[in-house]
Amino acid sequence: MHDIRAIRENPAAFDAALARRGLSPLSSELLAIDEARRALIKQAEDAKAAQNALSKEAGQAKAKGDEAEFVRIREEVSRRKAVEGGLLEQANAEDLRLKAALEVIPNLPLDEVPEGKDEDDNVEIRQWGTPRAFDFQPVEHFDIAGVKPGMDFNTAAKLSGARFVVLKGAVTRVHRALAQFMLDTHVNEHELEETWTPVLVKSEAMYGTGNLPKFAEDSYKTTNDWWLVPTAEVTLTNTVAGDIIDGADLPIRMTAHTQCFRSEAGSAGKDTSGMLRQHQFEKVEMVTICTPETALAEHDRMTRCAETILEKLGLPYRTIVLCTGDMGFGSQKTHDMEVWLPGQNRYREISSCSTCGQFQARRMNARYRAGSGAKPDFVATLNGSGLAVGRCLIAVLENGQQADGSVELPAVLHPYLGGKTRISAEGKLV
Repeated sequence: MHDIRAIRENPAAFDAALARRGLSPLSSELLAIDEARRALIKQAEDAKAAQNALSKEAGQAKAKGDEAEFVRIREEVSRRKAVEGGLLEQANAEDLRLKAALEVIPNLPLDEVPEGKDEDDNVEIRQWGTPRAFDFQPVEHFDIAGVKPGMDFNTAAKLSGARFVVLKGAVTRVHRALAQFMLDTHVNEHELEETWTPVLVKSEAMYGTGNLPKFAEDSYKTTNDWWLVPTAEVTLTNTVAGDIIDGADLPIRMTAHTQCFRSEAGSAGKDTSGMLRQHQFEKVEMVTICTPETALAEHDRMTRCAETILEKLGLPYRTIVLCTGDMGFGSQKTHDMEVWLPGQNRYREISSCSTCGQFQARRMNARYRAGSGAKPDFVATLNGSGLAVGRCLIAVLENGQQADGSVELPAVLHPYLGGKTRISAEGKLV
């Protein structure tokens, strides 16, 4: 959510930032609503002041025994009170109109974010690892012989429809091992606090992270008004909603492993094969709550946490900074990590780490106090995948595939698999 005071102080800068996102100027429209709202509030305040003055006159008339004057003034007070009520009602309507306009406007990109229209204008900032040279033609994850027995799309379609999967046996154990490995690394090495949260949330929580009202079609809603979370960003970030945090307790760095649910609205025809794009998937999420001044340093730290997971797994990746036209709604700046998938012969997104500044905090009314007696200010929030478990599974399987259909597994997973090191061509963990 944007601060109308900041728009009021520098409308040109606001419009210029929107233009970098490919949006038309909006400051004039917003400030017109704001001006009407403030004018109505001023008129209501003047009406209230007039009421107070008349009430004193009424008291004086009563003291003098002038009953007729007292009645006349009292009637005028009632009339002024009705006028005040009407003005406040109009002001409230303008306030709601302003809020409705502000809540669908995306966050403003930082000056350092490259300008562009879409993913073709994103900028690579580094690469790690060298894609493996295969002496055979690598295939996608669902076509690997040793994976086929453990990745059942037909049964999933019978149960739930398209974009679901049933995992079995060795593949399931590797999937679980990956999530456990990610959590242990984030907790033990990156000092994130492991957290377990619900996957059903109220509308207020979805609103706080910017998923509502604009992106309602991207998520699932139950018949009793709960929402299935698209990611644990929603729950972790909203743990501080409505709070005033002691500045000494910042930063707060959390991680959670949850089921995630997305309708994938608008993705018809994209990644229909395999489990790259699913309605239900698992993710290990990272969220940081910090002061605005430290947000960029925390963004680099969070990005590094995600990169470390990929490096420990030996998965080649590249890190890119998203351009203004490809950034998410709530982001000021976003780093994407894209992992190499030999079956597709290309890099694909596996993590997205974003700093949102005070944008989400303003929606949630999440604040901190820098010191005793200091005025509360909005915190900064960050979120990132550390990592998407299913996509990481795909990368491990494709990069570890062998000519005979077996899969060599990363060494860091062996302790989580009882010392097993590979999936055989028959689909067994050996």
